[in-house]
This record gives sequence, C-alpha cells and structure tokens, in this order.
Amino acid sequence: MTETLPAPARRKPSTPTSFAYKQIMAVTGFIFVAFVVVHMIGNLKVYAGPESFNAYAAWLREVGYPLVPKKGVLWALRVTLLVALVCHVWAAVALWLRGRRARGPHRRRRLKGVMAQGARGMLPGGVAIFVFIVVHLLDLTIGAVVQSGAFAHPDPQIHAYENLAASFHRPWMAAFYFVCMLVIAYHVQHGWRTILQDVGATGRRFRTVWVALGGLIAIAIVLGNATIPVLVLAGVIA
Repeated sequence: MTETLPAPARRKPSTPTSFAYKQIMAVTGFIFVAFVVVHMIGNLKVYAGPESFNAYAAWLREVGYPLVPKKGVLWALRVTLLVALVCHVWAAVALWLRGRRARGPHRRRRLKGVMAQGARGMLPGGVAIFVFIVVHLLDLTIGAVVQSGAFAHPDPQIHAYENLAASFHRPWMAAFYFVCMLVIAYHVQHGWRTILQDVGATGRRFRTVWVALGGLIAIAIVLGNATIPVLVLAGVIA
C-alpha cells in the first residue's frame, strides 16, 4: 500500500498584490497630474494683475455656492487629494520595500537607460515634493512663513496676489519654488510614462502620443509655474 504524501502547502499571495499597488499608483498619479495642470492654469491669472488673481482665489472658495456651502467644493478637493496622497505614498513605499526584499542580500547591477535613471529619481523626488507641499501650504495657504501684512486678515487667501509677491520677493523662497517645480515636472514626466506600464497599454502609436503628451505637460509646468518666482524677483510681477 502506497503512502499518500501530503500536498505541499500553497504560499498565500501577498495582499494587496504588486499589480494592485501599481494600479493605485497609476490612478492617484493621474489625479495629481490633473490637479497640477488645472492649478497651473489658475496660476496664470497672476499675469493679469492683483484683481484677476484675487478674484480667482475668491471663486475657489465660492464655487458651487449656494448649491453647496462655501468652501465645500474646495474642501472636497482637499480631502480627495489628501486621500490620494496617502494611497500614493503607501503604494510607492510598499512596492519599494517588496522590491528590496525580493532582491535579498545580492546587490543588483545598476540598469542603464532613460527609464532606469528616471526610476531611481522617483523616490527622492517624491520626498522633495512632499516637503514642497508642506511648505506651500504653510506659505501661501495658511500664511505661517510669509512676512506680509496681508496675512493680518482673518482669511489669508483674500490677498492671494499680495501674499504670492511677498513670498517670492525673498530670493531663497523663490529659488526653493523654482527648483521644486523642476522636480515636479521631472516626476510628472516619468510618472506619466509609467502609467502605461501599470495599466498594460501596449499600442505603439498610443504610447508615442502618450509619452509626448507627458513631455508637454512637464514643459508647461516649468513655463507656467517655475517662471512666476523668477518674474517676481525681476520685478515683472510686483
């Protein structure tokens, strides 16, 4: 009589799977790119002067009113971005740790190429962007680090144009914003490209158009946002 061997125990798959993490990265990354583009378009109103830019800031607080309470849409957007940020960072760190564990004690030879170089810069770039978000909120939303009398008003965003000019008249802050915009443009360009890999898109023509669009978005971010602190220091925006 033959002895029946017990079936080998099946290894439970990691939860969530790497595929799920990549889908989270793709969806939240797309949300961030859309927000950056829309935010950049709104920032262009600074070139029309204080009245136009301040009116835009006021509109953001009242959009949807009276259908929704004042600042209702604004806070809904903030909550959405916060949830997306938490999910994006969570998925990114989980994938990075999973990759480190899979590699084990053996050091992998560095890969070459544009994609490999871009991938290595995503994690430190993400940390830099997180620092920028914190400083940006303190600087132009809360007003904790802007040396401007405009923030004597109970609502700092009433004087959005004046606060922006007051902030960027400090060379160190203008340089900080300029460099961060370059980092964001780089992060967006590479992240936009990897979205195709995460969702499994394989069409050659579609991939070419998609990558070109990502490059245009990155250039627009630099031209639309990074030039503002430079123009403030130059006196073009006073």
